[in-house]
Amino acid sequence: MYQAHNRDAACKSINEGKTSLGIELGSTRIKAVLIDENFTPIAAGSHYWENQLEDGIWTYHLDNVWTGLQNCFHNLSLDVKNNYNLEISSVGAIGVSAMMHGYLAFDRDGVQLAQFRTWRNTTTGKAASLLTEKLKFNIPLRWSIAHLYQAMLDDEPHVKNIDYLTTLAGYVHWKLTGKKALGIDDASGMFPVDSITQNYDCQMLKQFNEFASGLNYSWNINEILPDIIKAGDTAGSLTQEGAMLLNPEGLLKAGIPFCPPEGDAGTGMVATNSIAERTGNISAGTSIFAMIVLEKNLSKVYPEIDIVATPDGKPVAMVHCNNCTSDIDAWVKLLSEAAEITGNKNNDKTAFYAALYSKALEADIDCGGLLSYNYISGEPITGLKEGRPVFTRLADSKFTLANFIRTMLFSAFGTLKYGMDILTEKENVRIDSLLGHGGLFKTKGAGQKLLSGALNTPVSVMEASAAEGGAWGIALLAAFMLYKRHSNKGLTLEQFLSNNVFANLESIKVYPASDDVKSFKIFMQRYTAGMEIERAAVKNFKG
Repeated sequence: MYQAHNRDAACKSINEGKTSLGIELGSTRIKAVLIDENFTPIAAGSHYWENQLEDGIWTYHLDNVWTGLQNCFHNLSLDVKNNYNLEISSVGAIGVSAMMHGYLAFDRDGVQLAQFRTWRNTTTGKAASLLTEKLKFNIPLRWSIAHLYQAMLDDEPHVKNIDYLTTLAGYVHWKLTGKKALGIDDASGMFPVDSITQNYDCQMLKQFNEFASGLNYSWNINEILPDIIKAGDTAGSLTQEGAMLLNPEGLLKAGIPFCPPEGDAGTGMVATNSIAERTGNISAGTSIFAMIVLEKNLSKVYPEIDIVATPDGKPVAMVHCNNCTSDIDAWVKLLSEAAEITGNKNNDKTAFYAALYSKALEADIDCGGLLSYNYISGEPITGLKEGRPVFTRLADSKFTLANFIRTMLFSAFGTLKYGMDILTEKENVRIDSLLGHGGLFKTKGAGQKLLSGALNTPVSVMEASAAEGGAWGIALLAAFMLYKRHSNKGLTLEQFLSNNVFANLESIKVYPASDDVKSFKIFMQRYTAGMEIERAAVKNFKG
C-alpha cells in the first residue's frame, strides 16, 4: 500500500522502534497506519466491515471487532514485509480511535450486558430531552449518557449490573492494555466535560446522580465512566493478552506504550491541524460532521449543536449529521453494475468515483429541479427518528447524469448546513480555516468545491491527511506522547502539530464560487420545502 520515499530511513525507524501506529475503527473500514519519526505514513492495512440492523438497533458484534482488527494488523504487517522485508514485532507507540458515542456496557467480570448500540441509533429521544432539560446542556441522542438513561427509564434488566460503560475506542484500548481510560474528546461524547478541569463536569455528575437516585441503582455515574487521560500522557501499555488479541501469530511484543484512546472527531481535528481557536474541520464519510473550536461559549443551548472538546480540552461546537455518503455509495454501485453489463467493468473504483463527481461540475445551476434526501438512518437535526433514502423529480425536470450527481452531493451537505448557519449567523462564530477529510475528499476536486459553495467558505484539504484521516490523527497523538516522554521542550499539542508536523505540509484550498453558492441556495430552498416528502416516506413506507 505504501512505500516510503526514503526506504532506508523507514527501515531504520522500524528497526529502532521509532514508529507510531494508529488504528481507527470507522463505520465501514478499520484502518491501521504506521508513521515514521517524521510523521510520514510508511505502511498501512485495512479491513472492511458493516454495521447490522438487528431488532431495530444499529450494531456491530464484538467478535467482528477482533476479527477485523487482526486482519487489519495482518495486512499492515504484510505491507511492511513486502516493502521493507521486515517483520513487525514492536513499534514505539500505539493509539486507538473509533466512532464516538454509543453504548457498550459491561459487568464486573467484563461480560457484555447488551448489544453495542452505535452512534447511528436514534432510540433515545425521551432520555436526551430530559437530560438536556435537567442539565441545561444539549445531550444528543447518540451520546452514551443518553443511551444509559434511556435504558434506565425503560427499566432494562441489565442496567443494575453495569460496572463499566465505554465507547468502542475505550473498549478496544481496555482489552489491549487493561486500562479503563479515554481521551477527553471521546469522553466528551459520553458525558459533558469541563474545559477548565479537563475532566467530566462535576456539577453535572452530581445532578445526574441526584435525579437518577429515584431509579434505585446501586452504582453512580462517577464509578462506571472511563478515566480521562490528557493528550501526551501515557494511558497504559500493551499486555501479553492484548498482543495476542491483535496479533494471534505471536510476533508482536508486549510493553508498547499507548496514548489515550480517542474518538474519530478528535483524531479528525488532529489530522487537519484544527485544534486552535477559530479553526475547524469537516469529516465527510458515512456520517458528516463539522468541528469548530470556539473562542467563547455559545449564548444558549441549541439542539443542533453539540459541545465537545479537542484532544487537549478546548471547547468545540460540533454539528453532527448521521447521513452523508452511504446513499451516494449505493447509487455509485448501481451505476457501476449498469456499466458492467455493457462490458465496461470498473476495476478502478477511485477513478469511477472521480469521473462521476467531476460530472457534477457540469450540472445546471438549479440541479435540473431534482431532489434527494440521503437518510439511510434517522437524522436528529431534522427531527427524524428513522430514515428513508428518497430521490424525486418533476416530470419536466432535467434528469441528466450531471444534475443527478450534483443533487446527490448537495443532499450529503443539506442537514449540515442547518447547523452551520446557526453558528455563523446566530452566534457569529468566526472561522479562519476549515479543512476537509474523510472518504468524500479522497476524490479530488468536486466534493471539496461543492462543499465550499454550500457553506460559502473556503475549504482546504491536506494531501497527507485527506485519505488517512483519523488513523493518521491517532498515530500523531501516539507520536506526541513519545515526543513528550523523550523531550524536555514542553510543547503543547497545538504547538507540536503546528511546529513539528504541519510546518511543511501543503494544503489545497478552494474558495467558494458564486455559481456554486447560488446553486446550493436554490437546492436548499427545494430541500427545505420538500422535507415533508421525507417525513411521509418514513411514515408510510415500512419494511
